[in-house]
Amino acid sequence: MRKIDMIIVHCSATAAGRDFRAADIDRWHRARGFRKIGYHYVVDLDGTVERGRDVSEAGAHCLGKNGRSIGVCYIGGLKRDGKTPADTRTAAQRRSLVALIGRLRREYPGATVHGHREFAAKACPCFDAAAEY
Repeated sequence: MRKIDMIIVHCSATAAGRDFRAADIDRWHRARGFRKIGYHYVVDLDGTVERGRDVSEAGAHCLGKNGRSIGVCYIGGLKRDGKTPADTRTAAQRRSLVALIGRLRREYPGATVHGHREFAAKACPCFDAAAEY
C-alpha cells in the first residue's frame, strides 16, 4: 500500500456551469498521453463524487508528489468566460468536498491538505484549500 501524506485539491480549469464528468477528464488526460485519468476523485457540479484512478495507484496530477498523494478535482475553476480563474464551486460541490476530504483525512491520518497551486505556477484550485480544509 502507498504511503499517503497529502491530499491535493485541483480544479478542472473549465468554465463555471459547464457540466463535465470524470469520463471527460479521462479522455482529456489520455489525449495528453496519460494511460488514464490522473485524479483519484472528481466532484461534479451536482456534488456527485466520482472515482477516477484507483487510490492504490499513484496519481498523475502533481509533479513530484504523485506517489504520496491523493488527487481530488472539482469541476470548474474558471469564470463563465473560460479564461479567468475563480472559485466556482457550487454549494453541492462544497458540501461534497468537505465530506470527501474529511473521509480521506480519517483514512490517511496525518495527511495534509494542499491546493495544486502550492506546487505549480497555477491558480488551481482557485481558492486556498490548505486554509479551508
